[in-house]
Amino acid sequence: MISKHSNEQSGGGEGVEVVRNQPDTHPQHGLGQLTEKRIYLNSKLPSWVSVFVPRVFYVTEKAWNFYPYTITGLTTLFYPPHTHIRIETRFENNNGDNNNVFGDRPTPAESVSHLDILIDPIPDKHYKETEDLSRWVSEKTGRGPLVEGWRKDSTPIMCSYKRVQCSFEVYGFQGKTEDFIHRNIQDILLVGHRQAVAWTDEWHGMSLEDVREYERQIQEQTNSKLKSTQNNNTAAPRPAYSRSMSVTDERSLKKMGVKTMAMSDPSTSTLPHSTVRLNSTPE
Repeated sequence: MISKHSNEQSGGGEGVEVVRNQPDTHPQHGLGQLTEKRIYLNSKLPSWVSVFVPRVFYVTEKAWNFYPYTITGLTTLFYPPHTHIRIETRFENNNGDNNNVFGDRPTPAESVSHLDILIDPIPDKHYKETEDLSRWVSEKTGRGPLVEGWRKDSTPIMCSYKRVQCSFEVYGFQGKTEDFIHRNIQDILLVGHRQAVAWTDEWHGMSLEDVREYERQIQEQTNSKLKSTQNNNTAAPRPAYSRSMSVTDERSLKKMGVKTMAMSDPSTSTLPHSTVRLNSTPE
């Protein structure tokens, strides 16, 4: 369903390009799946961020899925700013009552946000009646619609616990940008988890092989759709000081004095400037 969401968000020269999607084994977490994406989103940036970025700007997302534990890392590599976002996820069969789900240090209560996919507001542009869980009914499972208080007595139920860390290395814009990132991540999680439930009948009953084949087909469609619209767009050039770089061009980055973030090992943690744990609760 993540692949379908990416396909919906692609168009007009922006969206999600899947670079790779392959099996991956980690000594601690075992067998899993590694995905790498490029998320093009120039028009979605606020004006006070756009002045820093190249004309063709994308975020690199690498995700390691060792269900029920996953790590997602997002980076932007452009000069001078350097942005890092790290999201750890753990899925548990409860309604969000585990106060130390990651087993290392409890998140301070003031840094915890409880997200409810039924009643929490989402941006108007993302609303669809077919994804309104107060009206949704699954034909395959008989679940739905959700009613207020559903987290207390709905079964089966699962909570997706998120620990979000982000940093933006530009003096004077750091706090403002990190707040912007946290707000947008909450919107993304709410929309994504609403869709995961609303689209239940599309994925319920799939085998792992079915899922991989579905992902392959959607990824081909998404990449083709994105590249087609990018080739047709003729954007005005940015000032000469803006430049775009490949995320793999570490040698050039080091010559420019830009420190790169190692993303090859999902067990590596980054020190955040701010941290928040998000609990979202898809059924």
